[in-house]
Amino acid sequence: MAHKVDVHVGKRIRQRRWLAGMTQQKLAEIVGIKFQQIQKYETGANRVSASRLWDIADALEVEVSFFFDGLKSEDEGGAPIKRDATVDLMGDKEAMDLVRSYYAIPEHQRRRLFELARVLSDVA
Repeated sequence: MAHKVDVHVGKRIRQRRWLAGMTQQKLAEIVGIKFQQIQKYETGANRVSASRLWDIADALEVEVSFFFDGLKSEDEGGAPIKRDATVDLMGDKEAMDLVRSYYAIPEHQRRRLFELARVLSDVA
């Protein structure tokens, strides 16, 4: 059974790769491995070594710490101490589509859309 940290890191790799519009094949080529290995990392089936995670972070243009953001710590009884709603939200395909589309909009229009969304959310 996969360790929860490996599953979390794999999900974060997948999210970032998807937001970057990169295929598993392309990421694998950049990192110098087969795309099947990327699949295994993304599902948490295989653990990512520190050096490989460094290469993946470089290819996806993020800090290594990005892959651990939102990871829940547990107290001695195994109860979650921290919960990051952003990570849960980023696991939702619709939210990921929205974020990807948002960043495809030119910056000046994106700023106006952001302000509109903020006003609408304040009204609701």
